[in-house]
Amino acid sequence: MPYGRQLADRVLDAVNAHDLDRLAACYDRHAVLVTPLSMCEGRDRIIGYWKDLFGGFVDLAMTVWNRVEYTEPGFNEWMMTGTHTGTIALPDVVADASGRRITLRGCGVFHTKNGLVATHRHYFDLLELYCQLGFSLDID
Repeated sequence: MPYGRQLADRVLDAVNAHDLDRLAACYDRHAVLVTPLSMCEGRDRIIGYWKDLFGGFVDLAMTVWNRVEYTEPGFNEWMMTGTHTGTIALPDVVADASGRRITLRGCGVFHTKNGLVATHRHYFDLLELYCQLGFSLDID
C-alpha cells in the first residue's frame, strides 16, 4: 500500500503528464483538496479542478525541489510553472488568457487513507499569481 510520500510522487507525475485518469486513481472518492484557488470535496470535483488548471495553463509543470521522506504525511516544496493560455477562474475574477508566464513557489501536504489521497493541501501565494498574470492592486 502506498504511503503519503509515494502518493505525492504519483500525483506529481500525473500532474506533469496532465493525466486526469492517473490523478483520479490517486484520490479517495471522498478526498478533499484545498488550495488558494478552491476547495474541492470529492474525487470528481478534484479532477475538475485539475482539468480547469490544465486548460488555463496548457504547459503547467511542477518541479519538486525539497521533499520530506517520512511516510505520512507526504510533504514537498515545489515550483509550478506554466503559460497562461486559457481561461482560469480565480477567486472573484475569471482571467482570460494573457500569454504570461507564471512561476510560483509552493508546498503540498498529502494525508492518505487506504492507500489513496484523503486530503491534499497546496499552499502558494495568491497575490504572486495575480501579479504574474498582470493584475494590479487597486488601493484607494
